Amino acid sequence: MALNLTARAALLGVALAASGAAFADEACSHRGDLDAQFCDANKDLVADTPTDPKKLKDPSTLVFAFTPVEDPSVYEKLFRPFMGHLSQCVGKKVVFFPVQSNAAQIEAMRSGRLHIAAFSPGPVNFAVNLSGAVPFAIRGNDQGPVGMHLKMIVQKGSSYQKLDDLKGKRIAHTSPSSNSGNLAPRALFPKLGITPDKDYKVVYSGKHDQSILGVKTGDYDAAPVASDVLEHMTERGVVGKDDFRVLYTSEMFPTDAYAFAYNLKPELQEKIKGCFFNYKVPAEMAKGLGGDRFLPITYKKDWELVRTVAQASGESFTREAFDKAAQKK
Repeated sequence: MALNLTARAALLGVALAASGAAFADEACSHRGDLDAQFCDANKDLVADTPTDPKKLKDPSTLVFAFTPVEDPSVYEKLFRPFMGHLSQCVGKKVVFFPVQSNAAQIEAMRSGRLHIAAFSPGPVNFAVNLSGAVPFAIRGNDQGPVGMHLKMIVQKGSSYQKLDDLKGKRIAHTSPSSNSGNLAPRALFPKLGITPDKDYKVVYSGKHDQSILGVKTGDYDAAPVASDVLEHMTERGVVGKDDFRVLYTSEMFPTDAYAFAYNLKPELQEKIKGCFFNYKVPAEMAKGLGGDRFLPITYKKDWELVRTVAQASGESFTREAFDKAAQKK
């Protein structure tokens, strides 16, 4: 039986504490916000690749996971051609690992069971600090990276016409670590005259698709959701384009970041990056995900807006914050 978010977080906390104790005493000139088993000597905000050859990993099978924004089977099918390309390109077997929560995905990379993953914008910060994830790519096109917007949606037939109308209502946020589904609303909405948990009741749905469907069925009065997930569900006919009214649209945020585990052998890291950047995304995958290619990014530069929003909402991406967020689920 799959563990729930709280249980996974508890296991992650225990494991991190144990691993942290093992590495905390090692010499490290700079660690920043990274957990104790990592070092960031070059101050690029991500875990350095180990210099000790014994700590480097070169798995015979690479495990890949996509962020759990919707039914994993949808993305397993979309990524099937890419899995074949990546396998042939790196010369290793590559398998798709379906995850049901952000916590499960972070735990899997931290424990060494996950080697490459696409993390949602908000959880990227936890993945970097707690799991040693190193973001290196984002989806894009000839104009640059593709992004997404936070949209506050309500039923099309509802009486709600502006954010202020939602005071006293029951509104679905996705999960505590989600950027567009929780952190951005908490940072941006107070300036617009409506504060989550104060002016309306926050109910965590778990994922963007569950928030969207919950608004459609009337389980929630409204929900802040990622525009790309809403677009994908509309294109597949899961919801209709006239099912919702959008009360607010934010500026553009980056979409999911593709990252590999910090302790993969340097030559394998470079090979993985090359395999991503030379891949010509097929039409079906491009339509289902957005973007027709992978473009290089750095966490320090390209995730600055997401980190700023998180800080403005009072969030930090430590193990303690992760455990606390899990208790809200």
